[in-house]
Amino acid sequence: MPEVAITRTDLSQAGERLAAERFVLVDVELPAQAPEPEPPVAEQLGLDVEDLGWFGRRGEPARAQFLGDRAGFVVPVVHGDAIAHIHVVVTDRFLVTVHRGQAGLAGDIVTALRHERPDDTVAVLFLVLQEALATFRRAAVQALLQIEELEDDMFEDRRPEQVYRLAQLRRRSALLHHALRPYLQVTDEILTRRMMSPAFPEQRRAGAQGFQTAARMVLADTESLQDATRRAFASYSSLVAGEQNGVINRLAIVSVIFLPLSFLTGFFGMNFTFLTDKLETRDEFWLLAVGLQAVVLVGSLYVLHRTRIWRRLLDDDRP
Repeated sequence: MPEVAITRTDLSQAGERLAAERFVLVDVELPAQAPEPEPPVAEQLGLDVEDLGWFGRRGEPARAQFLGDRAGFVVPVVHGDAIAHIHVVVTDRFLVTVHRGQAGLAGDIVTALRHERPDDTVAVLFLVLQEALATFRRAAVQALLQIEELEDDMFEDRRPEQVYRLAQLRRRSALLHHALRPYLQVTDEILTRRMMSPAFPEQRRAGAQGFQTAARMVLADTESLQDATRRAFASYSSLVAGEQNGVINRLAIVSVIFLPLSFLTGFFGMNFTFLTDKLETRDEFWLLAVGLQAVVLVGSLYVLHRTRIWRRLLDDDRP
């Protein structure tokens, strides 16, 4: 690996380093809320403004293109709870990254350079792309672990805040997938076309294939995260539905017992001529009014025992 000069600086000093150094990696940090720089970033760095008008511009979508002797990328990275975009231009002599706010990968890249020892700036480019993918992998794994913890808690106790947290994680998974999928599509298209060329160096072909393999794994992680959020919502709904079924079964038991009793009470409480004229003695009253209720109560309990509803409720209440 040649001697590398790694500099995080402002635009004016970055342009001087690009003109002076033979092999340089420059990371330019723009203020997060600052307006578009004038003149454009590419012009201040001494780059070709005609092909790089998008470089450093806010709101640019994912991009991957080869421009003769240089390549340009807009790379999404996970920064906290948001998705930031790093603009990258690479040639055989330098690699420049521009981002807004503290969303860059300069620290991670410096650490990786000390261990990987890439041969040229193109190898450094693949290192940058791999580090960007690593931010998505870490975010997906962290969210997946949180979902698993929520699922364990749901089986112990259901709370409304769990649904809110699941909704946040589902939105997180959708955000990761929405940012990652278009980026992987454009990079896969451009790298596949380059690898089909016989003039594409074998070492760079290996780097491109390694990036594509890592990209597929990260995409699988984000899709697994989406599946996990759907599964967690389904589990929560099933658990709540089971609790509601238990409540309905208890209401059914109460109805089996008290509806016949309510009917008998209402019937003998009416002032029909038959009731007022024929039920003349206390024995008749106890026999018909109270005795019938006792018989109905015993019959209801027997029906519940034969249908084993009690046992099913007891089994549902056991942990």
